[in-house]
Amino acid sequence: MFPIKRLREALGRMPGRRVVVVGDLIADEYLYGKPARISREAPVLILRFTEREVRLGGAANAAHNVHALGATVLPVGLLGQDGAGDEVQALFRSAGMSADGISRESGRPTPVKTRIMAGGYQSTRQQVVRLDREPDPTIGGPTESRLIEHVRTLGAAADAFLVSDYGYGTVTPRLYEAVLETAKARQAPVTVDSRYELPRFKGATAVTPNEPEVEALAGTELSDEPAVEKAGRMVLDRLDARLLLLTRGSRGMALFEREGPVTFMPIHGSDEIADVTGAGDTVISTFTVALAARTTPGEAAWLANVAGGVVVMKRGTATVSVAELLAALASDGGRPQH
Repeated sequence: MFPIKRLREALGRMPGRRVVVVGDLIADEYLYGKPARISREAPVLILRFTEREVRLGGAANAAHNVHALGATVLPVGLLGQDGAGDEVQALFRSAGMSADGISRESGRPTPVKTRIMAGGYQSTRQQVVRLDREPDPTIGGPTESRLIEHVRTLGAAADAFLVSDYGYGTVTPRLYEAVLETAKARQAPVTVDSRYELPRFKGATAVTPNEPEVEALAGTELSDEPAVEKAGRMVLDRLDARLLLLTRGSRGMALFEREGPVTFMPIHGSDEIADVTGAGDTVISTFTVALAARTTPGEAAWLANVAGGVVVMKRGTATVSVAELLAALASDGGRPQH
């Protein structure tokens, strides 16, 4: 379906692409514990703390994935003047990513998703519960103006723009308009992943919803491929987008093109997944960098599908490299497996 030579060439064009990633920067915190006993206070498991780890989450994870593919990532977002913000900023710098477009705001906490993980050293660690610390989803005028200026300045030489909206208020209507305007001047694609408010992101080049999100927008159950095709077309028209890449979990993906057919793609690799945390960030990042590298939508979507198949085999928020994608393509010739 997709010649491996062309896919390899697309991966070879990714390094050096410049991608602005705009959105909600999140600290993904993991607390690991070894099961010890049942509490006498309540029927709950007591974990003996073993270690703590913080990874880049949300738009920060999308930025990290863009960087892992060899592209130059230019993140634009907010962090609080707090310990979590310090950790996220330090992770950006230690990975070699620019933090010039990241603003720090006092009085606004950095979003933190804390996952309590239980398991021994030799056993698989399972998520027991997640605790989210969320900021007020409104930002002040001066802060918004700084973000808009960052988009315009950093986007002046960008090859693509990725919007990652997790509902924490960073991507305001004015900021999104600035993204569209800057991208139009560059003739650069704009991709959007919005957890709760996709309808307000009209005019993007591409959107990457999952099946439950499309079901909610279309008001219908996606029971079979004809239903998927009808709902996808409806959402594509509603959002005035050129492309819609629908992620379908174990059923793979479906690519809708405004002036083309619907392409159904089976899941890449095994359906025995390890962890889906952050997989959507990997998918949109790979898709965006591929589009920035002037890859056809179909080939970009298949590379995103392969990347998603690779990253769900990793524990926790993770990234995928070009080398890993090349290895995955070599394992199946770059063609969808039926």
